[in-house]
Amino acid sequence: MMSTLRISLRAGERIFVNGAVVKADRKTTLEFLNDVTFLLESHVMQAEDATTPLRQLYFIVQMMLMDPANVDESRSLFARSLATMLKTYSNRDILAGLQDMHDMVERGRSFEALKCLRTLIPIEDRILGRPERNVVRPNSGRPVQQETVKPRLVVGGMS
Repeated sequence: MMSTLRISLRAGERIFVNGAVVKADRKTTLEFLNDVTFLLESHVMQAEDATTPLRQLYFIVQMMLMDPANVDESRSLFARSLATMLKTYSNRDILAGLQDMHDMVERGRSFEALKCLRTLIPIEDRILGRPERNVVRPNSGRPVQQETVKPRLVVGGMS
């Protein structure tokens, strides 16, 4: 028998469930009684934050969860990006993590793949000489100062 999964949400918080956006109007607890694909709002990366190859890969995997109707397109972009990254990176921890993450995506475990990617991004930041920061920005409702770099989604590589 499968165990249930309980997720508590604060008022105004959103969760992405099987491609649908659910917003809590008050503090509530959701109980999932069967397999579900979900992504908490606090784990959602905005497109403008996908400024490095691993962040771009995170964004692609995230789209697999958030937009199941276009999962084939996301998987194709994922495969091309991952192939390029495996040829580009030399850091053993990143390469091992990318392989683990690939296996997770192949088994349909995209949520676990995102968790894996969140551990790799700080390594990438150190390699790139970037100050460490949160992988995803918390949704506080306050404006966030934008970086001066214009983000663009590229297929792998460093741009």
